[in-house]
Amino acid sequence: MKILCIGNCTYDITFIVNSFIKENTKNSVLKKIECGGGSTANAATLLGSWGMNVYFAGIIGNDYYGKKIKNEFDKYNVNTKYLQVSNEFNTKVSNIIVSNENASRTILSYKPTNMKMKDFNLDFEPDIILIDGQEYEISKKILKKYTNAISIIDASIFNEKIIELASLTDFLICSLDFAEKVTNIKFDINNVQTISSIYTKLKTIFNNKIIITLEENGALYEKDKKIKIMKSISVNAIDTTGAGDIFHGAFIYAIINKMNLENAIKLSNITSGLSTEKYGGRLSIPSKEEVRRKLDEYR
Repeated sequence: MKILCIGNCTYDITFIVNSFIKENTKNSVLKKIECGGGSTANAATLLGSWGMNVYFAGIIGNDYYGKKIKNEFDKYNVNTKYLQVSNEFNTKVSNIIVSNENASRTILSYKPTNMKMKDFNLDFEPDIILIDGQEYEISKKILKKYTNAISIIDASIFNEKIIELASLTDFLICSLDFAEKVTNIKFDINNVQTISSIYTKLKTIFNNKIIITLEENGALYEKDKKIKIMKSISVNAIDTTGAGDIFHGAFIYAIINKMNLENAIKLSNITSGLSTEKYGGRLSIPSKEEVRRKLDEYR
């Protein structure tokens, strides 16, 4: 099966600090980590490293960081035929601060509003499409053209374009922040009513299959018309960067291998959970063997 991932592509520079920095201070960092990043780019990297036939479509600059990203994709067997290299823009760089105190990460990134992919046509028909909404025009065109493909959106940012694209997909896998902003309902894991209300309202708006990622609390989904939460695995988290991206990549792998919804979410939960035990978003992608061993513990 052929997978197409479309969207954000960055170069991540991560600084590890003992505790989060205070305003107007000078700080030394414990460690600096560099690797490629971006939501669908990270998902594509997982899929390539796990042996899947995956293409990534996005934009980078014709610069040092762009070359590093391209080399990483090649290393992880991601097809970059549709990765556009721009002489007009520099590669997007994200600076990430990770606190050893609580494993939180704060991301600073900038992308010019007019930095976007030029139109292109595929020379193959994708079986699965993953988008994050960052390349709105291209994503909308591809979704409308290849309606037989299984389409998934990684919805972590709340805006009208993401909402429109989400309505065109088969699966909406969204962050809790996105779900709360769309529904205008504050989530409370101890309140059954808020859990039900958020999911039901999203279902009414989008009318597709919905999974809400809840970070350390797992994932919210529906089975047999019952709304459920699958808990996360117990981990020693040190960096949560990229965990959601890795969840999406593992979910696609599960679909390709014909897992049912609950087993797909279980695999994705385990994969994303394991990733938080390592520093660096893309560098934290676990191997299939690591995931398989952990999955055996939960059978």
